[in-house]
Amino acid sequence: MKIIFALGLFLYSSAYGQYKNVMISDYFMPEEVSIAINPKNPAQVVAGANINHYYFSSDTGKTWTHNILKSTYGVGGDPVIITDTAGNFYYFHLADYGRGNRLDRIVCQRSADGGKTWSKGTFMGLNGTKVQDKHWAIVDPATNCIYVTWTQFDRYRDDNPASTDSSNIMFSSSPDGGEIWTPAMRINKYAGDCSDDDNTVEGAVPAVGPDGEIYVSWAGPKGIVFNRSTDKGKTWLKTEIFVSDMPGGWAIDIPGIFRCNGMPVTVCDLSSGKNRGTIYINWADQRNASGNTDIWLSKSTDRGNTWMKPVKVNNDKKNRQQFFTWMAIDQSDGRLYFVFHDRRNFSVKSMKTDVYMAVSTDGGNTFKNMRISEKSFIPDQTVFFGDYNHISVCKGIVRPIWTRLDKFNLSVWTALINMNK
Repeated sequence: MKIIFALGLFLYSSAYGQYKNVMISDYFMPEEVSIAINPKNPAQVVAGANINHYYFSSDTGKTWTHNILKSTYGVGGDPVIITDTAGNFYYFHLADYGRGNRLDRIVCQRSADGGKTWSKGTFMGLNGTKVQDKHWAIVDPATNCIYVTWTQFDRYRDDNPASTDSSNIMFSSSPDGGEIWTPAMRINKYAGDCSDDDNTVEGAVPAVGPDGEIYVSWAGPKGIVFNRSTDKGKTWLKTEIFVSDMPGGWAIDIPGIFRCNGMPVTVCDLSSGKNRGTIYINWADQRNASGNTDIWLSKSTDRGNTWMKPVKVNNDKKNRQQFFTWMAIDQSDGRLYFVFHDRRNFSVKSMKTDVYMAVSTDGGNTFKNMRISEKSFIPDQTVFFGDYNHISVCKGIVRPIWTRLDKFNLSVWTALINMNK
């Protein structure tokens, strides 16, 4: 079943900028989204949404084709889309195998034709009945080696305070385009519980450094912590490095949102600019009050040994909510891009929500904020909204992706942003 979407090319009014919005799809309540631009051919853009949707475009995101992803191991959600330098796309997702435990592995499927067709899939992390969840992946552009990190639950959503079950951060790699995967290894010293809440270790997003280092941060009972490997994931620091506290925890209450998290996102500057090698971590928390969730950034210039005091990314002066942040870096020039939901334009009691993008051209010292959604929307707490937005950048071409909710109808959107114009 294929549906062509060439909908919603809307011009902003001069009050809000010049970016066109495109509705990628509203078919079958899509949410929890990911997007990637092909660095070899930026006209090709691929996106994914829960639970088993994929979308591909051959005109930089102006029009889209929709299809349903199938895998030997089933498709259980949490879509993650990445690309390598050869132009291959990879779609990572949870399993839904139909035998034994449902979420028992992380699955990778590859497309060599711009997202039109996908391999049947390979997997990593299978460990008896333990649950493998909340993964993310990165490609080392120097080698095209793929690195994946995720959370392993001994028993998912075990809320018994006397339980000995734990959650841990796992790592696996593939040197051959996702055909084979190294045995999963634990990279954290301090485990979390299995409640899938603030005291669970989650949100591991890997990044690659200029010399092939692997960097990753995550959230849990000790706040935001960091680890690294300098030998392609064979060995890691014996204990985590503290990055920042996370007041209110990573599980955030936002009016009108079914659930929300502020888990960290990690990137590293591989450009030839003055900030080459700088590691950045972006997250959301409620240190300024539960009704004033903000977007934060911390950075390290010494491979993660020390971290600068967090700075606020959203530049509003009001007591308003900003949430569901994601960050990307343009490796051609080192610019940082953030996408997040934002309520700065409305009253405290209102649940009206916009989508904003922030840009930093000076290594995360200052930020320009701009509204990129064409119109606001009002979510409803009874409808699951997904757990993240996403953004992809390639040589000035920026493609954020977000979920919106109108009268119980979910849809997935992007904006056509070209910073070179």
